[in-house]
Amino acid sequence: MPQTIVKGYEALMAEACARIETLPVADAMALAGREDVVFVDLRDPRELEREGRMPGAVHCPRGMLEFWIDPRSPYHKPVFAQDKRFVFFCAGGWRSALAAATADEMGLTPVAHVEGGFKAWKEAGGPVEAG
Repeated sequence: MPQTIVKGYEALMAEACARIETLPVADAMALAGREDVVFVDLRDPRELEREGRMPGAVHCPRGMLEFWIDPRSPYHKPVFAQDKRFVFFCAGGWRSALAAATADEMGLTPVAHVEGGFKAWKEAGGPVEAG
């Protein structure tokens, strides 16, 4: 019997974006380099190699996010315990919307995500390091 998906990715994204802040790329670029902001790159390692990286961003593969945020997890990363603003991005803004909503639900605040993701960042002339 085929699966019946009762809530698709578009509905999940709409719910996430209704709860979290979505930053236009120009606003995200204005935050780059600030000491009180952590950019979190959710792309997988192959994407970073192929497309490059945002200087100073913390790489957190999307599949590890919840484990790295939770201080009770054996995989916790101290960067997520800081009193800072967390700005998530992925390649195009889909994974980052869901990730920011999840982080917010877990209690990590404040959070936002970059509209259009790394693709928009590059197109707007944001700094990029080789992968």
